[in-house]
Formats: sequence, C-alpha cells, structure tokens
Amino acid sequence: MSFKVAFIGAGSIGFTRGLLRDLLAVPEFHNVQVAFTDINQHNLDMVTELCQRDIRENGLAIEIQATTDRREALKDAKYILCTIRVGGLEAFATDVDIPLKYGVDQCVGDTLCAGGIMYGQRGISEMLRICQDIREVASPDVLLLNYANPMAMMTWACNKYGGVRTIGLCHGVQHGHKQIAEVFGLKKKEVDIICAGINHQTWYVQIRHNGKDLTGGLLEAFENNPEFTRTEKVRIDMLRRFGYYSTESNGHLSEYVPWYRKRASEIHDWIDMGSWINGETGGYLRVCTEGRNWFETDFPNWMKDKAFVYASEKRSEEHGSYIIEGLETGRVYRGHFNLVNNGVISNLPNDAIIEAPGYVDGNGISMPHVGDLPLGPAAVCNVSISVQRLAVEAAVHGDDKLLRQAFMMDPLVGAVCNPKEIWQMVDEMLVAQEAWLPQYGTAIAEAKQRLAAGNLVPTRNYEGAARLKMKTVEEMQHDREAANKNAGEADKGKDRASVNS
Repeated sequence: MSFKVAFIGAGSIGFTRGLLRDLLAVPEFHNVQVAFTDINQHNLDMVTELCQRDIRENGLAIEIQATTDRREALKDAKYILCTIRVGGLEAFATDVDIPLKYGVDQCVGDTLCAGGIMYGQRGISEMLRICQDIREVASPDVLLLNYANPMAMMTWACNKYGGVRTIGLCHGVQHGHKQIAEVFGLKKKEVDIICAGINHQTWYVQIRHNGKDLTGGLLEAFENNPEFTRTEKVRIDMLRRFGYYSTESNGHLSEYVPWYRKRASEIHDWIDMGSWINGETGGYLRVCTEGRNWFETDFPNWMKDKAFVYASEKRSEEHGSYIIEGLETGRVYRGHFNLVNNGVISNLPNDAIIEAPGYVDGNGISMPHVGDLPLGPAAVCNVSISVQRLAVEAAVHGDDKLLRQAFMMDPLVGAVCNPKEIWQMVDEMLVAQEAWLPQYGTAIAEAKQRLAAGNLVPTRNYEGAARLKMKTVEEMQHDREAANKNAGEADKGKDRASVNS
C-alpha cells in the first residue's frame, strides 16, 4: 500500500515527529511516501534529520522528501497534514502583548479573543494560498487534515473559499473524557461519551457507564475531586451554571467567555499557577518559546537519545493517523472531528464548523445527526460562531471593518474594552503584523496615519495578572526531561496538574 503524505509546517517538532510515528505504526503504511515542507530551512533540517533517524531505527526504507518548495512537497499528495503557525513566535508575542496594553489578559490567544482573531487573519491568508497549491498539484481526491489554530476559522476558510476538502483535528475531547472518567473512579475506556459543539467549546452532553447515564452526577463528582477543584475552577463553574462540562482547559475556556478574566483583581480567583494551561497570562507563548529555544540548543543530544518506536501501543490520541488508516484499510474509527455543520447540530448555523462525533471507514467520513445542543451551551457556541464568521470574512476580503466588528463581538474583548479602545487596539495589531497581512495594505496605511496623528486612547504598561518569567536555556538544563517533554509534545497542556496545595 503506497500513497503520499505531505506535512506542511514540518519544522514543528511537537506535531511532526509524533504524527509521523502514529502514521508509520500502521503496518500497511510502511511503504508510504513522506514529504516535509517548511519556510524555515534550519527547522526543517533538524526535524527531518531526527525523523529520518527514527525511520531508519525502525527498519523502514522510507526516505523523507524535505523541501522548502511547498508545491514540490504537495505534488501528488493524497493526505496533507497542516501544522503551520503563520508569523511564528514573533507574531504570537504581539497577539498577547498588545491586548495587554488595553487590559485584555489572555492565557493562550490562539482560538478566540484578540489574539485568536489576529492569528486567524494571518493564517487564513496563507491557507488560501496553500489551498490553491493543493488544487493545482495534489492528488484529485486529496484530504487536508488541519491541526492549525484557530481551528474553526481555518477549517471554515478552507472549506468555503479554499476549494479543498478539509477536516479539523484537535485533542481536547480526549482529555476531558479522561478527566470525567477519573472523577467517577473509572477508566476512560469504560465511559462512553457524546461530545458536541464547536472546537474548544465542545460539551459532554451524554456520559454513560454500563448503560447508566452519569451526566447528572458530574458536577458533584468534580466538586469532590481535590485536584480539579484547584486546577479547573472555570470549567467547574461553567458546569455549575450551564449544566454540562466543556472540553477546553481552564486557561483556554477563561478567555472565550466574558466573566473570568475581565477584572485583573479577580483573575487569580479562577486560575491555578501550577501549570500554564490552568490560566497563566501568556502561558502558551512562554512554553512554546521555551520549547523552541531548548530544541534548537539541545538538538545534538536528541539525536543521541533513543529513537521513537513505531508500534500500535506507542500511538498518540491524535486523530490524523486513525482517519487515514480507516480510509485506506476500511477499519472503523470513531473520533470527534471539525467539519461544516450541515445540520449535524440542528441549533447551530449550517455554515459553521462544528465538532461532533464521527466515524471513518473505507466508505469515507460520516457524521451522525446530533440534534439540538442544550440551550445554554448552544448560546455560548453561537456567540463564538458570530465572532468566527466575522473574522473569516474579514481575513478573506481584507475588510478591516469586519475585523473590528469581530473584536467588538468577542466576549472577553467586549467585557474589557470600549469601542474607541478596540478600534485603536486593532490599528496597533494591524501595524505590528503588517508583514503577515498582505490583504490589509490600505487598512494598515490608514492605521499608521491614525497612530501617528496623536490624540490616542491612553494605554498602560501591563504584563498581566499572572505572568511568569521565561526560562533560560541554562535554567531548563536543570531538568532536561521536562524540557524535552515540553519541546517534543504537540499537546503542551497534556499534564495539567497543580503544584500548589
């Protein structure tokens, strides 16, 4: 069995190496063609060298085609895995730091809120160019598996405007599933769930064990768990008030809604500093930057460490390899996928990208009808969908008025800022990210004029309510195992424990 799989953004060590291991753990895939492409030659070289070593140590004859020529990598590809971060860590820093001047305190900033909206503007612009290349040179039956955030916005743009069949993939459902089993004292495989909504706001609307519905007892179970009552305060409060548990981590969820991060004096009431993903200001930016610095410095030692083992028991919970396996071998796989709604969730808009249960086999990808979400969770999702729709259309058309409206409608931005502050914040972010926003040429020129003219809304030098210092490489050397884990994991929030008592 042979076909071509291309990785776009292959210089991302966390995703690329793990996804390749998952794929090549499938016995039938030991003769597939693999192509890596990235805009950064140095990162591409390091990841390729490491992955090629893994392939060799597992006794396979695959030679990775590594190139900065994206079209060459995509040529004849049947499956494409996308893990790009347009603008890299440089642009990401502005997603976090500029909103802080206006009091908008984000933990991550890659899905919604000011950072997520701007991340989408950069990403969608590039994704549409990627889609053009895919249409022109990839296999006619190509499937794009998108891991890049903001997941819903990127997948929405690819399906509506890119002309490429695209499915968005995330690991949030799996983690919440594990937590739910834990609070009931069960193993994950013993608990069956139905989880539905939108990416990072997906809701466990049904929880069963041996045919018994456990959904109604979930709040009490979480409230009696000493760990999660410290680390997941926002999620438990949302469960308390909306009746259902949300997939996303404490820090992520806190920036999607208007209630938990709008007052600096109250942020510490809702977060935990034991792990960045529990709510640390700019936490994801910090760990990503630390991980990149560590990998670049410590890379020679990675080549000396043991290779990844390509075996079924070593596969991660990332959906990508299982989807490809199901489509190619006919084995049935059940997961949660991000696709155009088209009536799957009947009280969310048909054009939105929803996350819901799906099945994969030799016949394709099937999404069963879920029906209505409970009214409260549906309302939360619909607010976010409105922001996503505005942001997608703004990015596609370079319309800064729609972009500003997306900021206005964002729950946390709207809770913290007035319209004048929002307008000025957008001006600052457009100018700061000019290099990655070709569609906004006229709007950026006008923003520069306004910022230079003076009479600006006052801002402040604010690092956030819960910002931690970036670790140096020297500091990370004291715990190489932890540094390696951070740099090498696609999911940098996998370990969410608290170190506080």
